[in-house]
Amino acid sequence: MHPQPHGTELATNDLDRLILLRRQLHRHPELSGSEHRTAAAVAEFLAATRPDEIVTGLGGHGVAVAYSGADTGPTLLLRAELDALPITEVTEVSYRSEHDGVGHQCGHDGHMTVLAGVGLLLGRRRPTRGRVVLLFQPSEENAVGAAAVLADPAFERLHPDLALALHNLTSLPLGQVVLDEGVVNCASRGVRVILDGEPTHASAPEGGVSPATAIARLLTSLPALGRGTEIDSDYRLVTVTHAALGERAFGVAPGHGEIWATLRTMTDDGMDALRADAGHLAVDVAEQEGLRVTVEEADVFHHCENHPAAVTLLRRALDHEGVPHTTGVVERGSEDFGRFRAVAPSAMFFIGSRRSADGPDLHHPDFDFPDQLIDTGTRVFARAVREFLD
Repeated sequence: MHPQPHGTELATNDLDRLILLRRQLHRHPELSGSEHRTAAAVAEFLAATRPDEIVTGLGGHGVAVAYSGADTGPTLLLRAELDALPITEVTEVSYRSEHDGVGHQCGHDGHMTVLAGVGLLLGRRRPTRGRVVLLFQPSEENAVGAAAVLADPAFERLHPDLALALHNLTSLPLGQVVLDEGVVNCASRGVRVILDGEPTHASAPEGGVSPATAIARLLTSLPALGRGTEIDSDYRLVTVTHAALGERAFGVAPGHGEIWATLRTMTDDGMDALRADAGHLAVDVAEQEGLRVTVEEADVFHHCENHPAAVTLLRRALDHEGVPHTTGVVERGSEDFGRFRAVAPSAMFFIGSRRSADGPDLHHPDFDFPDQLIDTGTRVFARAVREFLD
């Protein structure tokens, strides 16, 4: 424990309760769009803190919990994610997932618990002015949740003046914090190239039009659109994630095929250029091979960009809580939090969750969010509340 003044300290029994909550959430993970039990669990936990408002069903299964000060002032939004991943957990912990093929291997269970810790503190001492909104966002992993929350009419009365978030990173040692201005998460989106020709009998393939050659070409030409390994304004990465051809039959020459790829750039502007290049390439190859082509997009993540004002607030909070921090990270991975910069200055800080040099990465079946980070994350956010609203 690190005793702190001004309402940022969690008692030992608070941490015990939060660890139990985190493990409950871990045991019952739910995929994007299906987080009804998770949403109910966090709403029930925070209802005991007697907030001024609880909004449920926000943008799907989202939950917002608000605490208001006595005086008027700005609204500070703190955001965490509700959803889990389609991953089969292989940890040996007693609270491992009870749902086959679903697990919290991104640490969203820990992020939610940090916000629940802030709720415990706000339940005992409101901010002097303004309002704090704890937002538990649905459907982060497939990049539809933030847009759905922002489009929900109920969000209008929750509209923030500043928005903060955190994410754990296994690329950082346990407890190390990184915070920087500017772009901190890359833009990305999924592209499905659907190719249709004409199937025929396998004994006479010349009578049909097969997508096989087109898929073979795109397997190399799509990744070739990438350039550079340093994450800067010219950074582009194309990763083929799936390819399918024809039916599972020996008697039919294929007439249908698909190739899926993830496009990644540092910024949204770079993504516009890359997606145009990928689309033109798919159309050109299809035309040359006599195929019909459809290009679809999914999992559209905007880049995350930390606003200087929000970063200044987080730096003050980290310094006052005695949490060391460095700068200089731009994550290749994407985050749905990027959409919130359209409505308010926003910033995300990263906290290390690697327990050992050979520990599992995020999205690995053996990853489990370290309970030690709950106290640190809660203290930083609680201090940011006091700095902004007291």
